[in-house]
Amino acid sequence: MSKILVMGASGQLGSCLKKVSAQRSIQDIAFPGEDKGNILDMAALEILFENEQPQYVINCAAYTAVDKAEDEVDLARRINREGAENLARLCSRHDAILVQVSTDFVFEGNVPHLLTESEETHPLNVYGLTKLEGENAVIAVTAKHYIIRTSWLYSEYGNNFVKTMLKLGADRDELSIIADQVGTPTYGIDLADAILSIIESKNESYGIYHYSNEGVTSWYDFAKAIFDISETHVQVHPVTTAEYPTKSVRPAFSVMNKAKIKSTFGLKIPYWRDSLIKCITKLKEQA
Repeated sequence: MSKILVMGASGQLGSCLKKVSAQRSIQDIAFPGEDKGNILDMAALEILFENEQPQYVINCAAYTAVDKAEDEVDLARRINREGAENLARLCSRHDAILVQVSTDFVFEGNVPHLLTESEETHPLNVYGLTKLEGENAVIAVTAKHYIIRTSWLYSEYGNNFVKTMLKLGADRDELSIIADQVGTPTYGIDLADAILSIIESKNESYGIYHYSNEGVTSWYDFAKAIFDISETHVQVHPVTTAEYPTKSVRPAFSVMNKAKIKSTFGLKIPYWRDSLIKCITKLKEQA
């Protein structure tokens, strides 16, 4: 494997990449800390690139607090757009390939069909808008990029829906969960494995790709599955988006078509519930 540099190494996906790279016995990979790998600090990044001379850079660093982003527009934009542009400029200068992780929230989610990479984008919130701006910045600066849009990311690491539900389920007998937002959960370990497989393939089919686990579900059904698999006894009530308003508007239907990434790189993508079982099993082992 070529030298790989992982930005945002302490976050959820960065932690998953650490785990998977160790499982795959990948030695030539670096996970710089925030002091050396701050994507907003161009001077520090220039030193990092000079020292590491990466051939691949995976950008897992992002502002992901969707509701909070509505009040922190400038910070979200700096991290999601300017940070991505900084990395793209350095990748171009050092002839490195950038893997930019993006989101299904670049879509409006108002059409009930599988969303392809060429689908028109129309973000409904600041988070989605700034991530789309990051995509466009990468495309404008360097041709050597893989932009991988993902959705509903969870794992044993960081803060995510699965861990939140398990925590709430331990304290409450009943929960109300939105049932009219539909998408696909993505297990961070599966995404990390897919990213490393793309790098390992040496396939230079650059561009935008979609990756989530297979299948379709709502937040309500996702929560039901979490409690069923973990044998947590909670009564879950379905509610509409209108009944549970949030600061940020979210797409109603953001199920992505994965045909392109599967055919281009020969990936086999697990079904979302099978991966959820694996994650909850690991969380139980850690408890």
